[in-house]
Amino acid sequence: MTTRLVSRTSRARIGAVSVLALLLAGCGIRATEVPTNFGPAPSRVRCSLAEPDGSAQAARGLPVQVFLLCGSSLVTVDRTVRVPDGAADFERRILVAQGLLDQLATPPSPAEKEAGYSTDVRGGITVGGPRPGDPEDTLRLSTAPYSLTSYALAQIVCTFADSAAAQGDGSVVLGGPGAGPPRRWECTDEVRARPGSKEPPSKDVAGE
Repeated sequence: MTTRLVSRTSRARIGAVSVLALLLAGCGIRATEVPTNFGPAPSRVRCSLAEPDGSAQAARGLPVQVFLLCGSSLVTVDRTVRVPDGAADFERRILVAQGLLDQLATPPSPAEKEAGYSTDVRGGITVGGPRPGDPEDTLRLSTAPYSLTSYALAQIVCTFADSAAAQGDGSVVLGGPGAGPPRRWECTDEVRARPGSKEPPSKDVAGE
């Protein structure tokens, strides 16, 4: 008799579980045996530093800002570049541009990495002035702009356009090492927001 009672009790429990599963399915809720955490996991990418990065501020020089990547957009961080006192305007502009390139190619500090910053600009790129026939504000890179990744190109264009290396109108005239003519590249809101999919717009500078 005891065995029959246990058997009936077990069948009753199985039946109750089956009914509960059907009710849950009817309500659009999937039954699960694993506890579920509701809501998305909080992102660790803050794209802002809790306090000024001491390692970036340790060097003394000309205060500048460079554009780094964070998430899927460009954000500015503070840097410094060294420019000798007494440098002529033309020389000063080239030195600032080279310093900005070097800063873009420098890996982010530990604090910046923790905040989600990165860079797509590789080391070894150099910059020089215009060739005969180029506009006087041309900056020629040792790597052709079109050979850069869209992220790196956006970083360089936006950093230069917002610095003493350019004319301060949100654009910069860039050329490569070859004989091809330079072009005027513009840093737009769309480029800053989506540097991976939105290449900086450019136009021919002939006749400017």
